[in-house]
Amino acid sequence: MMMILFNAGAGEVVVCGELPVELCTFAISSAGKRCSLESYRRGGERTSVYECRESEVVVDRMVDWVETDECVAACGGDRRMVGISSDALLDQQFTEKLCSPECFESCPNMVDLYYNLAAGEGVILSHLCEARRTNPVRAMAELSSSGFAAAAPADSSTPATPLPGNAAEAPVAAISDYANAANAAAPVAALIEPTSAAAPSDVSEYSADSSFDQLDADPVPVPATSPATMFDDEELDAGYY
Repeated sequence: MMMILFNAGAGEVVVCGELPVELCTFAISSAGKRCSLESYRRGGERTSVYECRESEVVVDRMVDWVETDECVAACGGDRRMVGISSDALLDQQFTEKLCSPECFESCPNMVDLYYNLAAGEGVILSHLCEARRTNPVRAMAELSSSGFAAAAPADSSTPATPLPGNAAEAPVAAISDYANAANAAAPVAALIEPTSAAAPSDVSEYSADSSFDQLDADPVPVPATSPATMFDDEELDAGYY
């Protein structure tokens, strides 16, 4: 088994861009930043090209470090991992190795990496490991339900992996949208209600046709007229009456 370890005491300088791709993942540069394995495709090519680059993830108290094969194996790591992602923490077999004494007590670089990745998701790695020792299944269930999002950081080329069950959030969103629509309609109802309240309780006092309102007014007196005044004198002489 190959074992390679660079450290400042030995005078070795680690430059991410100069590391072979098989040693890139889990390495730390002389600037104290983690190396990240990235993949891309050249124009017209179907095969991905891998390259080691320096990320913006800063490590405290460690520089010029290339992780050993022993620690990678003991902690369940994978040197082929592209980018820097917390996805592996959702793998029960991986966390079992990461929390094992062989890894947790002997591989500070690996522990530091995943401790910070877990903290970024609101999880304390030591608490997770303790929960795993007592009830592994429950520990993973609580991890999944704690809002842990297995999405890679912005500097990673690894696509985000959605957690199972995200589709279940759709009905909640639909209910929320319905509530928002109901709230938006409330002001309209408020404008209508005062108009209804202003209507008289006894609508029989009013008629739909204004001409009928004249019937309720006082009658205009009409002077008494003799029927004879309605005819000419000639008609009267003719003997009609």
